[in-house]
Amino acid sequence: MRELVVEADGGSRGNPGPAGYGAVVLDPATGETLAEAAEYIGVATNNVAEYKGLIAGLRAALDLAPDAVVRVRMDSKLVVEQMSGRWKIKHPDMKPLAAEAARAFPADRVRYEWIPRERNKHADRLANEAMDAGARGEQWSPRDTSAAQVAAALPPAGPPGDAAAGAAKARAALSAAAAAPPAAGTAGAAAPTAVPAAERLPTAGSPPPDMAAPATFVLLRHGETALTPEKRFSGSGGSDPELSEAGRRQAAAVAEALAARGTIQHIVSSPLVRCRQTAETVAARLGLDVVVDQGLRETDFGAWEGLTFAEVRERHPEDLDAWLASPKAAPSGGGESFAAVARRVAAARDRLAAAHAGRTVLLVSHVTPIKTLVRLALGAPPESLFKMELSAASLSAVAYYADGNASVRLLNDTSHLRR
Repeated sequence: MRELVVEADGGSRGNPGPAGYGAVVLDPATGETLAEAAEYIGVATNNVAEYKGLIAGLRAALDLAPDAVVRVRMDSKLVVEQMSGRWKIKHPDMKPLAAEAARAFPADRVRYEWIPRERNKHADRLANEAMDAGARGEQWSPRDTSAAQVAAALPPAGPPGDAAAGAAKARAALSAAAAAPPAAGTAGAAAPTAVPAAERLPTAGSPPPDMAAPATFVLLRHGETALTPEKRFSGSGGSDPELSEAGRRQAAAVAEALAARGTIQHIVSSPLVRCRQTAETVAARLGLDVVVDQGLRETDFGAWEGLTFAEVRERHPEDLDAWLASPKAAPSGGGESFAAVARRVAAARDRLAAAHAGRTVLLVSHVTPIKTLVRLALGAPPESLFKMELSAASLSAVAYYADGNASVRLLNDTSHLRR
């Protein structure tokens, strides 16, 4: 059965005063935003606005997937405890709103979870946008980061860093331009932060975090190929290049560094040649075997395989604009979207974490899967993929605890290549 996450919030500038709500529906595996809702509701209290946000979020979830299981996350202790049945509803204004919320989605498939305000920034931002729109006498409408806006913000020269990260500066510029300042008298609005199931904080009344030894994934990007220095798209749908001479030296260097650490117990690799060659170099040094997992393969970049970012922009401008604007868009020629990659990587993460609880495992993979694992652990939005640097033969690390919490411990360490 499909699971959805609803995050909702409401605010009032005066309590009672001009009020609005915001709600967002998220995919818990990828953190992807599936739907947003916000509205200025006139003069009301914070609690009324919060309930209105909950109702809107549940209705949006019902429209998306009527048979789903929904986890509601809110920073309103009152709403969470009342809807969970732990607190009595005494205020006459709250009773009809709670009843309406109970009817908005089948109550037996809704669970409620309290989260701190800083973990509810997406819904808070929407509520503030709705109140700002109401102050201007307008209706709230979703932000439109269109393909044309992204294309206009792209740097004129070739892409920085990875070929797929050529959009980094454009995304960063758009995010900075779109960030709304906090409204007076309300909690500060901020960029959306989607928190997947694996990263939620313990709920009120839940047991303390599991402090047993986690499954620790040491994430190794493969060494260089001939395509790497040229910043060309190199995914799972192309020529499957092998390591270059430089890449083989990098693999040997990281093998020595990992041998010195002495913590790796298992090695799992993407099926692509460059990863298997890197993994086998490390395995030979550590005396371990290599297991291949298809979930760790790189994105299929379709018709863009082997091209530079500038070449893609010249040959497939409309498809590139769409890809930059949405994680659901796929590269030309039947490539794989970032949303599809995230689902695949999240499934591999869950499978491997369950199989290797309490152990340290080296995962040899690629730019997109490694960045996706980090993004999901942080609960960061999909556009954060464009804002991380990941060098060839770099090491990152994420620890996964049995209670679902995760901790990013390292990102893009290349110190072993400078010795």
